[in-house]
Amino acid sequence: MSRQSDNAAASGEFAIRVNPSLAAIPSGEWDQLLGAGRGGRAPYNPFVSHAFLSSLEESGCVAPETGWMPQHLRLDAPDGRMLGAVPCYLKSHSQGEYVFDYGWADAFERAGGRYYPKLQVSIPFTPAQGPRLLVSEGADQGSVRTALAEGLKALCARIGASSVHVTFAPSDEAELLGHHGYLRRTDQQFHFFNEGYGSYDDFLTTLASRKRKALRKERHAALENGISVEWLRGADITESVLDDFFAFYMDTGSRKWGRPYLNREFYSLVAARMADNILLVMAKRDGRYIAGAINFIGSDTLYGRHWGCVEEHPFLHFEICYHQAIDFAIAHGLKVVEAGAQGEHKLARGYMPVTTHSAHHIVHAGLRDAVENYLVRERQDVAAVGEYLAQRGPFRKGG
Repeated sequence: MSRQSDNAAASGEFAIRVNPSLAAIPSGEWDQLLGAGRGGRAPYNPFVSHAFLSSLEESGCVAPETGWMPQHLRLDAPDGRMLGAVPCYLKSHSQGEYVFDYGWADAFERAGGRYYPKLQVSIPFTPAQGPRLLVSEGADQGSVRTALAEGLKALCARIGASSVHVTFAPSDEAELLGHHGYLRRTDQQFHFFNEGYGSYDDFLTTLASRKRKALRKERHAALENGISVEWLRGADITESVLDDFFAFYMDTGSRKWGRPYLNREFYSLVAARMADNILLVMAKRDGRYIAGAINFIGSDTLYGRHWGCVEEHPFLHFEICYHQAIDFAIAHGLKVVEAGAQGEHKLARGYMPVTTHSAHHIVHAGLRDAVENYLVRERQDVAAVGEYLAQRGPFRKGG
């Protein structure tokens, strides 16, 4: 791939350019890469939308000052049509990614290397599966994905980054990247699968009796003390509601992470741009909201993201984040609930282990060899743990 200018390079019949801001790409051009849910071929994923990604940038959550410098790749045809793109960031740290490489960075720097900056292909602060190598409908998918995979490596070399990390990618993208020399990594999350249930009670009938009774008891206990639950979407998501939710997010985030990643402006921007794809589950007691969780709605998946509260009540977190998400998915015919990173406690509540995928291009041969050897063992461990947990799910055996 020969360099054309400071921000463009030729790759056969394509031209790859690097955009330092999503504002440089019109929303219509970017969103036509997203596929169905909008009339195309692939399920709509809200996190790769222009609305979500631009809200992160315009609010300042994603910026050089926070260690996330946008370096979005776009692939153009000779006539200037956008054929593909990659949401990409130059990183000076490994925070907000949820696929942990701190050990790699520490080992490399102890050996005298320089791990940062690195390139991160992901949705910032969002451990949710979704497309990373975006392809325009009608374009040759294999050719465009190949050009993007190689374009990322070329950008890495050009700017002197140590590596490229493509995280929470679909398995087929991870496989393609593996064919282009990227190292494959796996991890585990817990997802709920809606098997055509007509109600939460229908779901409960598939569980072992003891598990069924435990969940009924848990849900009842969560809403004691006069707690009610509201689902808010669209115009119901007002600035006042967002003020309450942000207070929950800041309280819980400050205790959990030390410094929450998102600011108040982000929530206003994203709610203004995609409120119909947002579900706020809010708990109310004595006439005021006391807890809540924000979810994003795809064409077939509900994605649980942030939770917070200003009052502690037994089991309320499980009710708001997991049980209510199942209720909503069943009521709206969604196939899957992704409830975020980690959390074996989700297993007892009907969320089953699922393998997630990432792919990593590492420039330094010694570091690459060490990571490759480590990943062989890690993939084996992830598979073994997933199989073990799947056998211990709450569902009736043979049912």
